[in-house]
Amino acid sequence: MMEPNPHEPAITANIDRHLPTDIAMTNTPLRIGIAGLGRAFSVMLPTFLHDPRVQLVAAADPIATARARFVSDFGAPAYDSVEAVCADPRVQVVYVATPHQFHSQHVCLAAAHGKHVLVEKPMAITLDECTRMVEACRAAGVYLIVGHSHSFNTPIQRLRTLLDSGRFGRVRMINAIDYTDFLYRPRRPEELDTRSGGGVVFSQGAHQIDIVRLLGGGLVRSVRAFTGSWDSSRPTEGAYSALLGFEDGTFCSATYSGYGHYDSDALLDDIGESGVAKSAADYGAARRRLATAQSADKEAALKAARNYGGSLYAPSAALPVDRFHQHFGHMVISCEHADLRPTSKGIEIFADDSRHFEALPPPVVPRLEVIDELHDAVIRDRPPLHNGEWARATTEVCLAILESARIQADCALTLQVRPVDR
Repeated sequence: MMEPNPHEPAITANIDRHLPTDIAMTNTPLRIGIAGLGRAFSVMLPTFLHDPRVQLVAAADPIATARARFVSDFGAPAYDSVEAVCADPRVQVVYVATPHQFHSQHVCLAAAHGKHVLVEKPMAITLDECTRMVEACRAAGVYLIVGHSHSFNTPIQRLRTLLDSGRFGRVRMINAIDYTDFLYRPRRPEELDTRSGGGVVFSQGAHQIDIVRLLGGGLVRSVRAFTGSWDSSRPTEGAYSALLGFEDGTFCSATYSGYGHYDSDALLDDIGESGVAKSAADYGAARRRLATAQSADKEAALKAARNYGGSLYAPSAALPVDRFHQHFGHMVISCEHADLRPTSKGIEIFADDSRHFEALPPPVVPRLEVIDELHDAVIRDRPPLHNGEWARATTEVCLAILESARIQADCALTLQVRPVDR
């Protein structure tokens, strides 16, 4: 079992009593080493803390305060290099949560040391990098899982099951929109540079495209897209709109804006992407916070201060009492005999002769689905859905969005794959 976090002494015990029996009784925790203690790790930390299938045994980060916090919280070593955490014999799985441009290097390094890998989205920023990652893990005989992406979310997985049942006929059209304040959250300079994996197409398209590919069957044939870069102080794509054509004739309209005006959470009962209810006072908070950082260096420092181990890092005293499923904006999936809409509480179904809502039990711990897939792969040798080939295909679509916008023409795709049947 994981060492308890001294900053949250009572949470793990309270949560374990309510986990499903097969999870709460597990006696084979995954020994995870963390590569990168930044924002992605901070978001995944509640999952790691409250799932007994996980034990954090080592970490690596260039920031000394983050390393010191990890040693204090988990009684485990923290290194200043990713190679050191990959070489640690206690580590079974490396969670690669470093900046996008380092994903390929660090995944290949972990594979070379014989470690299974969970890497954050986006998988990488070029298709050659994606292929190197796939080949390195295949050669080493280790599993590669890419996530978290919101296609892990329970409502999306349940929706896929409903679609696969054939109950509503074939999927014909998908409409997906998400409006957030993404571009105005504190960023490091490379996060505003598309060439380094910055902008909404890499960071947010990796969520949205992963979802619509899963629900549409995976095989995108062509992409026609436009992108928007409308704020010279944030010189990267802040919005896109793409039309995806699938091999079977299904088509999808996918739109995302990170410019921080309209908030599409209004279409989901004002429940935020993380599955927690929002208040009206949240509106504009990102822009107000960013206004306190008057230079790129100060903005990067503000981001670092809010991350794990930073001066403004504030671990929650407990998980919210009212928890809902995570989501990625408003979606409608049109089938031959129904339109279906996933929400943070379940699936809304508009069928030929009735309209009803299929409620889903609220999550006990956020992002348990990620550990489900990782544990199944490493412990049970069950092929994961979010493997390297799947994530490479999502990356191919994201890159096609950028290329289509640049050349103002359709882009054909060649690396698409169907989702693994789990």
